[in-house]
Amino acid sequence: MTNDKHSGPTWVEPSKLLFWLGAAIVVIALLLVVVSRRMAEPDSLGSSGPAQFASEGAPRHLTNTSTRLRSGPTLAGFGDSSAEEIVARKLSQFADNRQTLLNSWAKLKNIQVPPEVERFFAAVKNGNWDEIKTAFEALNQIRKNPQTAEQVSPVWPVILETFGVAESTHDWPAQKLLDYGNTVLGALRPGMAYIGGTDPGRFIPTFLNETGDGEHRIVITQNAMADNTYLEYLKFLYGDRMKALTGEDSQKAFQEYLSGAQSRLLHDQQSPDEPKQIHPGEEVQTTDGRVQVSGQVAVMLINELLLQKLMDKNPDLSFGLEESFPLKSTYTNAAPLGPLMELRVQDEQNRLTTESASATLDYWRGLGQQVLADTNPGTPEGLKVVKTYSKMVASTANLFAERGFNSEAEQAYRLGMQIYPDNPEVTYGLANVLGKEGRASEAKQLIEDFRRRNPEQKK
Repeated sequence: MTNDKHSGPTWVEPSKLLFWLGAAIVVIALLLVVVSRRMAEPDSLGSSGPAQFASEGAPRHLTNTSTRLRSGPTLAGFGDSSAEEIVARKLSQFADNRQTLLNSWAKLKNIQVPPEVERFFAAVKNGNWDEIKTAFEALNQIRKNPQTAEQVSPVWPVILETFGVAESTHDWPAQKLLDYGNTVLGALRPGMAYIGGTDPGRFIPTFLNETGDGEHRIVITQNAMADNTYLEYLKFLYGDRMKALTGEDSQKAFQEYLSGAQSRLLHDQQSPDEPKQIHPGEEVQTTDGRVQVSGQVAVMLINELLLQKLMDKNPDLSFGLEESFPLKSTYTNAAPLGPLMELRVQDEQNRLTTESASATLDYWRGLGQQVLADTNPGTPEGLKVVKTYSKMVASTANLFAERGFNSEAEQAYRLGMQIYPDNPEVTYGLANVLGKEGRASEAKQLIEDFRRRNPEQKK
């Protein structure tokens, strides 16, 4: 859990996110020192009771994801195969695809990869989760060892992506995974790139995108943009389809972030009675006259700057976003796109309006009802499903709240709470909106109820 200045605690499913953030934090620790010298998750459901969705929701073509999935390009050629058989075959196909890609990239970099890489991909193709974990950990130990790191570190994004896909196929019920991936990819308009933040939000669409017969999207994650190795991976994958970020772009983003952090810190020191400008969770301090920055919030703020730079370099490319942490600078011209957000909306027809916000709420009422109708949140697998959809509703609600659509934001937060009652992001967001509306006692009671059900989430 982390905090954002405006939206409060944000919950994400972070296992691979932490890999990216951890790597990026190391990069920050090194680069910010150089620059500064130059510049002077809940585990159980609450007791809120069953969700009560309106019987009339979004139009059929927006909510009937199973029907769309069964006739969509992601299942072409699979006939009457079960969902489990489809996922297993696709996982083998994905592993084969990524192994070929890794070998090509390693050859380009003149790297001789160790035999553990072959064993890892063989385990993924076989679909044995215990073998996959063991093989991945062996590679991770090679990466962590300074004597052997260069054998796998330059191609680590491919390994991590493959492991993330394999983990998703293990953690999610097969049909739910297919439905979710189809819901996300099906929301994108032709030619649109996709940005996935959470583990399922990134890896499941990547999985189906690469193994389907439909349009193959540009699929990236905002959480790894502070990692130069990942930027090289994007250039290798999509350099012929978009203008990729460069090391110079990354350095400029670091410098821009550091300058802003330094100014915010100076403000807070000189004006202690004014609202703090350093973000909660953003660790900024001065040592021997140099600014030092660390922490996940700092990484995500740099990632946000880099995402903006990527969009600036590709003005003709449209982006659909699935959030991990709120990226408030993207909200100005954003609008709902089914379960996602479309960034940099220029078409008047697609802009955020009261009417489009209302239609989005109808969409989520229908989809939320469908998700809960055949999901058991009392199981680990079902819990992952409801957490993921609740998180997506929270992102829509965050957008509404930031743009001043308080009534619609309240409804969206409540829909997210119905899907997963103990999502701290929807609880905090709803309390914030209630406070803005002068309903402080309701907000206080909401927070107290949440803390009572989740004592470990007291912060």
